[in-house]
This record gives sequence, structure tokens and C-alpha cells, in this order.
Amino acid sequence: MIEAIDLSKIFDGKTVLNNLNLKIEKGQIFCLLGANGAGKTTTINLFLGFIKADSGNAFINQLDVSKHPLETKKHLAYIPENLMLYPYLTGLENLEYFTGLARKKYSQNELHEFLLESGLQESYINKRISTYSKGMRQKVGIAVALAKDAKVLLLDEPTSGLDPKSGNEFAELLIKLSHQGIAVLMATHDLFRAKETGTHIGIMKEGYLVDTFPSENINHSELESLYINHIK
Repeated sequence: MIEAIDLSKIFDGKTVLNNLNLKIEKGQIFCLLGANGAGKTTTINLFLGFIKADSGNAFINQLDVSKHPLETKKHLAYIPENLMLYPYLTGLENLEYFTGLARKKYSQNELHEFLLESGLQESYINKRISTYSKGMRQKVGIAVALAKDAKVLLLDEPTSGLDPKSGNEFAELLIKLSHQGIAVLMATHDLFRAKETGTHIGIMKEGYLVDTFPSENINHSELESLYINHIK
């Protein structure tokens, strides 16, 4: 569902992503760890088509992002660190607007159900986004993914700034989506969440993917030690 083949990106003469090779199947949650500037966000942006690769290819659902920029976006949903929603619209109105952009048409009851499925409290569905916490806004993002019937979910630091309860709720939602066959690529600094949520973990350093492994093959202390050793 998500694949990079020899994917590279250069900014101002500096290689920020160097021959990335990555494959994420249906139902997998791949957590990408690394310090600031390691290449995590660049990777996400290349899969989104926000920037153009200097060499190599990025694929979403077997479609080359550079050749099919609009088609690939139909298959994915994106949740950044700070999800931009319209503050003076309600959660329901935001969901209706963004699914409309994706040319999806649902009844009010169906939209309501998507928001409940994403874990949003029913009492907030018809309240303005300006009253929402960050965790609640992220749940609207999940609802958009559900309503779009997205096959791929791209996340850039989605749990940054969330309290532990909201972080746990978000992790549970990701696992639920993976069980539905959605492929997830999440860039994160959160080693604990990567271990608890991810099926696979990758570590990036200075544009290179220096290690990948199934999360079940490593415990928390081993992951921390491995991460520190890699980013020294």
C-alpha cells in the first residue's frame, strides 16, 4: 500500500533523504523514528506529493505519486501534528466539508456515526472546533479517513502534545484502523507509542533509514538503547 524505491530528496545542495527503500502492507503500522532533520517529514511529504523527489519513486496503492498525484490522494488521509480544521464550524460540519471535497456524499446520521466511531464524544459533535482539544481534533481527522474510505493513513507527529489519556485513545484508534486493513505510516519521536502501537519500526538518521524491525522483536529498553546508539 505504501512503497518507496530508491527515494531521494535534495534541498539547497544537501541530501535530506538518501535512497529510501520502504514497503508497508495492508494492516501494518510503520513507526518512523528519528531526530529532527532525520528525514521523517520529508518522507511523508513525498508520499503526499507535496514535494517532488529528485530520484526514485513513491507509490500509494501501487500508483506512482509523481505520475498520479490526484488519484493517489483519493486513497489516503493525512493527519499532521496540528490538524487544520475550520474553528467556527462544528465537528460534523468540518467532516461534511472535507468528505465533500473528496466527492463523498453522506447523510447527517452517517457523518454522525463516523465521528462516534472515531471516538469523539457525542456531546461535542455539534460544537464548534474552537472548543475542541487537540485530541478531539485528531479524532475528526480519523473520522475523515473513515468517511473517505482511505486505504493509507500518513501521520506526522500526531500524538505530540497529547495528554496520556488522549495519546492512548489515539493509539487504540490506529490499531482499530489497522485491523480494518488500513496501512499506516507514522513519523514520531515517541518511542513508547511506537513500540506499543506499531507493527514495525524504522529508525532514520541524516536522511538514511538505518534500521527496521518488527516491534514484537524488541522490548522498550532495547528500543531505547538501539535508538540512542543510532542517533549518536
